[in-house]
Parts: sequence; structure tokens; C-alpha cells
Amino acid sequence: MPAASPRAVVRRRAVAAAPVALVALALTACGGATSPGASGGGTPTSASPTSAYPLTIDNCGTSVTFETAPTRVVTVKSSTTEMLLALGAGDTIVGTAYPDGPAPAPWTEAAAAIPVISDKVPSNEVVLAEEPDLVYAGWESVFSADGAGERASLEALGVRTLVAPSACKEKEYRPDPLTFDDVFTEIEQVGQLMDRSAEAETLVAAQRADLETVVPDARGLSALWFSSGSDTPYVGGGIGAPALIMKTAGLTNIAADIDDSWGPMGWEAVAAADPDVIVLVDSPWNSAEKKIGILEGSPVTAELSAVKNEAYVVVPFPATEAGVRTVSAAASVAEQLTKLTFED
Repeated sequence: MPAASPRAVVRRRAVAAAPVALVALALTACGGATSPGASGGGTPTSASPTSAYPLTIDNCGTSVTFETAPTRVVTVKSSTTEMLLALGAGDTIVGTAYPDGPAPAPWTEAAAAIPVISDKVPSNEVVLAEEPDLVYAGWESVFSADGAGERASLEALGVRTLVAPSACKEKEYRPDPLTFDDVFTEIEQVGQLMDRSAEAETLVAAQRADLETVVPDARGLSALWFSSGSDTPYVGGGIGAPALIMKTAGLTNIAADIDDSWGPMGWEAVAAADPDVIVLVDSPWNSAEKKIGILEGSPVTAELSAVKNEAYVVVPFPATEAGVRTVSAAASVAEQLTKLTFED
């Protein structure tokens, strides 16, 4: 806690803040044109890098070889859909599953036009009906016998598989903790296998520049990342995207001891930590306002300093998983914190 802990009064509540503003995303929703930065214009030159095939990668311990760039992709989770859109490869997506919410500009219309083949993890039959040459998933658990299919089984049918590297679960593969270099490496890797290396270079350079502009809050504020749950909250742990976003914005994560990206944390433990700020994950099925109702409706959580002071900031669900929105999510949290003023 800071020496002068900001407890008494919060002058402004950030829960009504606008959705996360995107940075470094002046890329066309489909096609190959890119800009050299967040606000510039232009296209890659003839000297821009191209991919060489066959291309073999080690993905969460599974070796995957791409003979050519995929042209029929099924994405699972918004983070993977938005990755391809940001790289100008949206026209390769033949179907998507488990969308977490609407995509932001400049991809809103393109994302909305992609067929949703399942609201949750798709079945193997549903995936194969799209005749994909790649299934790109935001969670490793997507690839199971009762899900999209096991990776070896899909490979045997000529379907490549890719898990967002930030979501690898084996200790030797998972980022611990996640860094922005990990995020940028995924952008570069996906750009390479999709033959969009020039676009990936442009995007990473712009995101690195935008990351430099994020000003972390210097007040020593502690925070809870409230993702879901009511009886037992599911919170941002110590090694994943929530931890990276909070750290970049200048917040100290009260759940840093959870050795995972997310995990359960009892309300009693939350009350003992008494965070200054609560980061609310906003989703169509569990809105920020609903979470506020949970917090204010319980005798334990109603006494939290952050709840009494209405010290809330909001992150849309699709921005909570590592990907092309991670920099902008950190920037948004930092900006929302500037609107929270405290009196001793």
C-alpha cells in the first residue's frame, strides 16, 4: 500500500469509460495493405520479408509443418480472429467459434461477417465441415476428443493446428510471466506462417512505439482483476495477460501468488488484501455492471475500499487474452486510472 493510501473518497468512477481504444491497428480488416504506424499510411515495399515453406514450428510441444500459407482457417476465441484481421489475413477465415464479444474498429464489419460455427468450443464434426487447413485456437484445451478434435487426429486429416503460444499449459512452454516480447513474438510467428511477415513487422513496430507512450500510475495502487464468478471469484493471476496489463498500468496485483493466468480466489482473501482498485472484465454474458451488483450486494465485498469508493476500471473480455489488444488494454487501464482521484 502507498504511505498515504487513497481510501476515503474517489471523485470519479471509471466504469462508464469507453471501450478499450485500439492503438497501432491502422491495418485493413482484410487483404494485405498495412500502415507503417498507428496513424500513417502506406504498403509494404517489394523488399518486405516473405515466408519460406515448408515452415516447421514447435507449438506448445507439438511440431507443426506448413507446406504453404493456410487459406482456410477456423479460429476459436476472439483473440485469434483479431490476430488474423490485424495481419490482413481476415479473408482466410472460413468460420469462427467461441467469440468473446464484438471486434473493435477497424475490424468490426469484417469480424461480424465471419460465420460463427459455434458459440462455445466447436465439435470435431462442426470444424471439419468447414474443410479447414488450419484451426487456430486461443486455448490449448480446445483440442480434445470432445472438442475440436485432438491435434494428432486433425493432423492426420491434413488439418494443421495452432495454439496461441501465450496459452500453452506445459511449464516448459508457457510464458512465466507473460511479457510483451512474448506477445510480439506470437504476432511475428503467425505473420510468418500466414505469409504476412511484412504486416507483422509493421504491427509490432507500431505496438512497441505505442507501448512506450503508456504512463503507469505512480500512486502504488493495489488491484483485483475480477474476471467472473460470484460465490468464488475467478481472478487474474500472476503470470498471464491480466498480470501484464496491470503491471504496465502501474497496479500491484493482489493475486500475484496464483501461478496461472487466471484462478480462483476466495472473497475472504480479497477482503484481507482490500484492493484500492477493481478491474472489471466486461462481457456480453457477465457485464461490468453485473459484477458491480455482486460486489455491492455482498456484506463482505461491500466493505472493500474499492467498492465503497467505486474505484473501478473496465476491460472488455476480448482484450483480456494475450494478443493484438494487449498494448491497448494496458493503455486503457492506465488512462482510466487517471480519472480516479482520491482524498486521504
